[in-house]
Amino acid sequence: MSSFSNPHYMYLFDMKNGKKKLAYGQSPEDALDILRIRLSESEMNEILSEHYIKISQRTMQEYVHLLG
Repeated sequence: MSSFSNPHYMYLFDMKNGKKKLAYGQSPEDALDILRIRLSESEMNEILSEHYIKISQRTMQEYVHLLG
């Protein structure tokens, strides 16, 4: 089955330091699961998992200065 049949989205999660963390997945929970693979436990603890916005790839450039 093609991966195109399951849409993925970009999410910007707030972090405790005031920055944002970019993640990608089918849902916010899926995006966080993908981040858990890449980040350490201490890095994951900095993410406020309940505070996020869904963005499109074409608007991502507007948020680059917020990434941490």
